[in-house]
Amino acid sequence: MNLALEQREDPGKWASAALAVFVHALLITLLVYGIRWQTRAPEAVEVELYRAAPAPAPAQPVAEQPPAPQPAPQPQPKIEPKPEPKPAPQPAKPDIALKSKEKPRPQPKAEPGPEPDKATRKLIDDAMKREQQALAARKADQDLAQMKAAQAASARSKAAADYIGKIRGKIKGNIVLPPDIQGNPEAIFDVVQLPSGEILSVKLKKSSGHAAYDAAVERAILKSSPLPKPGQGDLFSRGLELKFRPLEE
Repeated sequence: MNLALEQREDPGKWASAALAVFVHALLITLLVYGIRWQTRAPEAVEVELYRAAPAPAPAQPVAEQPPAPQPAPQPQPKIEPKPEPKPAPQPAKPDIALKSKEKPRPQPKAEPGPEPDKATRKLIDDAMKREQQALAARKADQDLAQMKAAQAASARSKAAADYIGKIRGKIKGNIVLPPDIQGNPEAIFDVVQLPSGEILSVKLKKSSGHAAYDAAVERAILKSSPLPKPGQGDLFSRGLELKFRPLEE
């Protein structure tokens, strides 16, 4: 009995098997196409945009006007071009540019120190007064010394003139004028003497132009030895230059 049951065919078994195979095949197909659809790159879509041109405005009719009469062409005067003025010559620039003067820098002002007290100020004033007095005294001494020197020089010059006058006076008293002398010629002699007044030599330095007068003066000089002595010893001079004229007093 069991064997009969086993050999008995089930009519729904094949239908179930076919359905299962169909379902698996469909699932595999969906998986394959789904994967390919996901891995495929999307295609680019090009879109061209065009802007419609605005419609032209309707042309308005223009009324025709008769042409205006053209004026007859006037002869134009011929204008001659003016000569362009020549540019004035530019002065030559100096080779060395003048440097602008530098402004002096402001010097820092010295800050005033503390004012001295009354005692210090008095000491300063006294010192200044003493200095001024000393300066005035030195100036007075200098003026006095100069005055004394001038007086001494004047006195010496007067004493020297008196000394020479005495010598010339003695010599003139011994001159014998020649009778034929004319005019007032001058004769100059160099005389050398000793401190005692004795004459050592007489030499004619400048002739008067009259030989007889020159010889008369030379004889008078030698005859006057010894010459007068000076009143002051420092006025003595070994060499003397003596001048003589026939008409002098």
